[in-house]
Amino acid sequence: MPHGIALRMKPAAGGGWSATRFYRWLALPPLAFVALFFLVPMATLLVRSFTDPAVGVANYRRIVIGGPYLEVLWLTVETAAVVTALCLVLAYPVAYVMAKARGSLLHLMGAMVLIPLWTSVVIRSYAWMVVFQRHGILNQALAATGLSDAPIHFIPGSFAVHVGMVHIMLPLMILPLIASMRSIDRSLLSAASVMGATPWVGFLKVFLPLSLPGVAAGCALVFMMSLGFFITPALLGGPRHTMAAVLIEQQANALLDWGLASALSAVLLAITIVIYLVHLQVTGRAGGKGVHAP
Repeated sequence: MPHGIALRMKPAAGGGWSATRFYRWLALPPLAFVALFFLVPMATLLVRSFTDPAVGVANYRRIVIGGPYLEVLWLTVETAAVVTALCLVLAYPVAYVMAKARGSLLHLMGAMVLIPLWTSVVIRSYAWMVVFQRHGILNQALAATGLSDAPIHFIPGSFAVHVGMVHIMLPLMILPLIASMRSIDRSLLSAASVMGATPWVGFLKVFLPLSLPGVAAGCALVFMMSLGFFITPALLGGPRHTMAAVLIEQQANALLDWGLASALSAVLLAITIVIYLVHLQVTGRAGGKGVHAP
C-alpha cells in the first residue's frame, strides 16, 4: 500500500460515520445552493407564467396566437442552429491540428483558443460593431479593393449576429473536440493504413466516427448556450434580428409584462430541455447508456 494519509470510513453499526453518509453530507451545500438559486427562481417563474396577470394559460395563448412571439422563438432556434453549424465547420480542422500538435505549437494554438474567453462578450460585440459599421474597417477595405462602390449595411442584420456569435462560441466547440480527438488511439489509423486504406479513407472510416462524441458534445453545448444569447443580438441584430432573450428583457423591463416574460422564458427552457434529451438519445446516453465508439 502506498505511503501517505488515507481516510478510512467503515460502516458503523452504532450510529457512527460511514463513507456513504459522509458523501451525502458533503453534497448538501451544493444541492442547497442549486435549490436556492436555480430551482426556487425557476419554480417562481413557472408559477408567475400561469398567474400574472390572470390565472390560466393566457400568457401561453398570447405566445401562440398573438404578436411575433413564435416568429422570434423560431428565429432564435434557427440562429442557434446556424451558429452551431458554422462553429463545427470552423472548429473541426482547428481541433484536428491541435490534437496532432505537440510542444510550442500546441501551447501557442491553445493560447489563441483560450485568450478570447478572457475578454468580455460586451467588448467583443462592440469590436464587431466597429468592424461592421457603415464607415467601419470592413467597408473601408471593400471600398479600397473596389469590391463595393457604396457602404454595405452589415448592422443591424443577421450576418453580423452570426459572425459575432460564432466568434464567441468557437472556443466552446473546439475544446470538446480536442478532448475527444486526443483520446483516439492513433495506432488505429496506422492499422487502417497497413490494411490498404488511404489517409482520406482512414479519416472517414476510423477517425471521424471516433470523434463523433466530441462533435455531439460541442454541438449540444454551443446550441443550448446560443439559445440564450442576449448582448450580441441586441447590439448587432437590432429590431431586424430580435432573439428570445432580447424579447424577454423587453417584456420584463420595458413593458413590465412579467407574466408574458415568464411564459417566454418557460418555453425557451422547455426547448432547451427537449434538445438536451434528444442529444442524450442520439449519443446513446439516455437511460444510463454510455457512448460507444464504432
